[in-house]
Amino acid sequence: MQSIIIAFPKLEDANKIKMLLIRNGYDVNATCTTGAQAIAIANDLDEGIVISGYRFQDMLYRELNGYLPKGFEMLLLASAQRISECGEANIISLSMPLKAQDLINTIQMMSYNYMRRKKKERSRPRQRTAQEREVVERAKIVLMERNNMTEEEAHRYIQKNSMDSGTNLVEMAEMVLRMM
Repeated sequence: MQSIIIAFPKLEDANKIKMLLIRNGYDVNATCTTGAQAIAIANDLDEGIVISGYRFQDMLYRELNGYLPKGFEMLLLASAQRISECGEANIISLSMPLKAQDLINTIQMMSYNYMRRKKKERSRPRQRTAQEREVVERAKIVLMERNNMTEEEAHRYIQKNSMDSGTNLVEMAEMVLRMM
């Protein structure tokens, strides 16, 4: 599950939001009162959501958002006037006074979008190394020379045999090189 950091200038405001989230089944990793504290905590975690107020003793929400590591999203809680000034597309915002259900729904939406992104990243095929690409190229050249195939036909041959045998493309290319 995603990490949640609550950063507000007043600790009692942060604790109220923390209790609300805990009552609704969310784990809150930390509450803090300065942007520097939020950044330090975020750097120790992989990814998550920072629920932030508008202004801290040491910085504004914009600066905090700029310093957050990749993998963190920001949810800004501020007055409607302050939110209208917020022009960042990558910051989600809710106006104060806050309705509890709006906060919970927004956190759910952010978590759902996060899970979708992670699933997409996992399903993306990894890039082959230069050495692996060279093995596939050599196997295609061998097939082209010995079997009078075009490059496309050689690639399709390796690819089809790879899928039929349940091995990956590089392993099949290595087999072709060993057999020829």
